[in-house]
Amino acid sequence: MRKRLWLLLLLIPLAELYGFIWVSHWIGAGKTILLIILTTLIGAAMMQFEGRKVIADAKNEMNRGQMPGRKMLDGLCVFFGGSLLLIPGFITDIIGFTLVFPLTRVLYRRFLLKWLEKKMKNGSITFRRF
Repeated sequence: MRKRLWLLLLLIPLAELYGFIWVSHWIGAGKTILLIILTTLIGAAMMQFEGRKVIADAKNEMNRGQMPGRKMLDGLCVFFGGSLLLIPGFITDIIGFTLVFPLTRVLYRRFLLKWLEKKMKNGSITFRRF
């Protein structure tokens, strides 16, 4: 697991650098910088809007006496996607937008739910009460 993390920490910046160079060659350096700033601002606004929506939906479910499990996973996706949108880069922006956007968030939520179920069955995840 740690080897994969180190590999990702090396490969993601290299891929982002390649993306910067490719896009700046294609549309110009100034427009590339403007595009990065624009995607960061749009992503921050989208994260704020979707985050508030997820929190409101979770509160509504709790007020009705239901467990907001799906909304909690949505909140996790919005948080992680928003964090990726704040990192400058095109690859992280694409992944971040798909995590924040409700129509594509379903794919990540399914993956995350299956991963959590697998970890809970294996006993790899433990819950502690404080």
